[in-house]
Amino acid sequence: MNKIKVVHYINQFFAGIGGEEKADIKPEFKNEMIGPGTALQKQFGEEAEIVGTVICGDSYLNENVEEATKVILEMVKAAKPDLFIAGPAFNAGRYGVAAGTVAKAVQEELGIPVVTAMYVENPGADMYKKDLYIISTTNSAAGMRKAIKPLAKFALKLAKNETIGSPAEEGYLERGIRKNYFAEKIGAERAIDMLVKKLKGNEFVTEYPMPIFDHVKPGKAIVDLSKAKIALVTSGGIVPTGNPDRIESSSASKYGKYELDNMGQTAHGGYDPTYANHNPNVVVPTDALKALEAEGIIGSIHPYYYSTTGNGTSVKNSKAFADEFAKELVAAGVDGVILTSTWGTCTRCGATMVKEIEKTGIPVVHICTVVPISLTVGANRIVPAIAIPHPFGNPALNAEDELKLRKSIVLKALNALTTKVTNQTVFE
Repeated sequence: MNKIKVVHYINQFFAGIGGEEKADIKPEFKNEMIGPGTALQKQFGEEAEIVGTVICGDSYLNENVEEATKVILEMVKAAKPDLFIAGPAFNAGRYGVAAGTVAKAVQEELGIPVVTAMYVENPGADMYKKDLYIISTTNSAAGMRKAIKPLAKFALKLAKNETIGSPAEEGYLERGIRKNYFAEKIGAERAIDMLVKKLKGNEFVTEYPMPIFDHVKPGKAIVDLSKAKIALVTSGGIVPTGNPDRIESSSASKYGKYELDNMGQTAHGGYDPTYANHNPNVVVPTDALKALEAEGIIGSIHPYYYSTTGNGTSVKNSKAFADEFAKELVAAGVDGVILTSTWGTCTRCGATMVKEIEKTGIPVVHICTVVPISLTVGANRIVPAIAIPHPFGNPALNAEDELKLRKSIVLKALNALTTKVTNQTVFE
């Protein structure tokens, strides 16, 4: 029997090319196994062979989805593989979204079996678990060894067209697909067994888990912007110089409340901090909002901004942060909120906070680069940003023109806050 031919997709980091400074590299193909591919190949043994590796920068793919995907599809097609594997991506948001995007395209356009792997809270998991088999992993690359074995085992099973078992049996994330099977006991007996266990306080597994609907009604549109008080919130980690509250660069356990004039640096890990450290306004557009206040476009600005680092921060913590400071926003008479985010899991954190704030009735607009993540999480008003390291900036412009650019994005966000929406809306 011929060996199963495999093409493997990884990002710039796992390819050993570099970190955030290389996240903009274009797709390239290597006729060899690289990084995690070496471990996968060891698990494959003589059954399969990695014939090539596709590498692409996380930022490049997420900011150039159509172009990058088209190029990658041609690379994969030329290699004529029997199987396509992406990742593991763990809890790296942009990597997870990229892996899911590419895997889905390969599956749909080339008809090749695909599988990827990532942490359950990775934004890519929510976006693609209904379309793809996603092997569940830990939240960091420290779990690489634990991830490789089940990923390789499942990949071989998929390539051989063998019967795929349940998520519990195979280790992939639940996809919401129900299949008929023959059980030892009839439904009535199984139901009684579960009921007895429940009454006794024992653990049991339902055969029909109810879906969780987490949609938040959009906040009511602002009627008179010239009298409105606007607040700024960010998951981009902007803090005073020295990070006085010691907000973690990843998996934040806290947030900070700071005066608007006290922006010094970013505490956020994962994206290139150069631009934000030079001018924090490229993440939290205080200067642009103040200029619009002076022009009478808005009534006033809430004197404090709220900030955390969304990098790898759990949904639970994101909700808790926003639930707490949203009460302050209500008490202060805030009429609308502009919330800014940078990269993948940062966008998930930001969109989660958007929903939590909107539960109070205050309208919120989410300004972010990775718009699909914000849509998946459930933000109602979304404005696309410029780029992950500088949502409100462009290093190629001089200071005056960059401020104009920033004001134009903020004006778009303010327009979103004054627009009545009933469904999720992206203001291009």
